[in-house]
Amino acid sequence: MKWIRERDALIAQTLAFVQSVAGKRDDFRQLDTAAAPPVLAAEIVAVRAVTVTLEPAQADPPPQVAPAPQPLPPPRMGSDFRSEMQARIANFRKHQERFEREREEYCAATMTKLRAAIRDAGAPPTARK
Repeated sequence: MKWIRERDALIAQTLAFVQSVAGKRDDFRQLDTAAAPPVLAAEIVAVRAVTVTLEPAQADPPPQVAPAPQPLPPPRMGSDFRSEMQARIANFRKHQERFEREREEYCAATMTKLRAAIRDAGAPPTARK
């Protein structure tokens, strides 16, 4: 696998750098203690510079293109807008007048029933039947 070779090369470069900074060229070994598992010693004989180039595994899929927005309707002319607003206001007024008329009729009918009930309550018991 290519990435394993790249990783090993990076580790080798790092160890060589550490040894050159520390001024040591002999074996790089870690002490083995009784509590720790055995540690393998690493010996670097030669280090060569490696140039790593990354290649994409697969070409990226083309980006999704958003659908084109729907064109806006043409702007309305001033007189068309004005006539539409006047028509809406007239419809609203008619609607409100109908509600007011229905409220008045309901109120008048309720008051008529109430007056009739008061008249019947004030009459003598023989006239109620």
